[in-house]
Amino acid sequence: MPIGMPPEPAADRRPISRKGDGVEHKPAKGREALGRSRGGSSTKVYLVADRRCRPIARIIRFGQHGDSPYFRRVLEGARIQRRGPGRPRKRPGRVLADKAYSSRAKSGYLCRSGIKAVIPIKKDQQTNRLKRGSKGGRPPGFNAERYKERHTAERCVNKMKGYRAMALRTDKRERIYQGTLDVASIRIWLRDPVQ
Repeated sequence: MPIGMPPEPAADRRPISRKGDGVEHKPAKGREALGRSRGGSSTKVYLVADRRCRPIARIIRFGQHGDSPYFRRVLEGARIQRRGPGRPRKRPGRVLADKAYSSRAKSGYLCRSGIKAVIPIKKDQQTNRLKRGSKGGRPPGFNAERYKERHTAERCVNKMKGYRAMALRTDKRERIYQGTLDVASIRIWLRDPVQ
């Protein structure tokens, strides 16, 4: 801490929230991407993987944030190399995701971007659409055979967890942990290079 700077106010050091207290908690200074959750300190990694279980884009966040708010950010960070010359593509051909991403906002974003969505619909969304009748709109198309390929994201996470430092989160600082993820990603790509 620089000389002459006042100490951190005690208001920044808040206790772990109880469910429904309405308080948004930020990570304490110096802990970077280590947030509090019910089980203690944790970090969450959001990633996009290709069909060969290789990580393409990822975001690190502290604590137990939901998956849905970071969907668009992590998808916009994806760059897909072309087989021939040219700039990398910014949009994949299709997105395979679980029911957490089945909102109208997400499907609308994917439709406007020209990306095909392979996302199952939650039961409550389906019943609400049916209750509204013709005003509920057309249900989005869902290809069950394509959805079976969604395991590639889970396999990519398991490959990354094969690196102990990534799985146990032994690095304190976010930039060091980001470097650990980068090294793990590079090793995964070197084992399975583009043909």
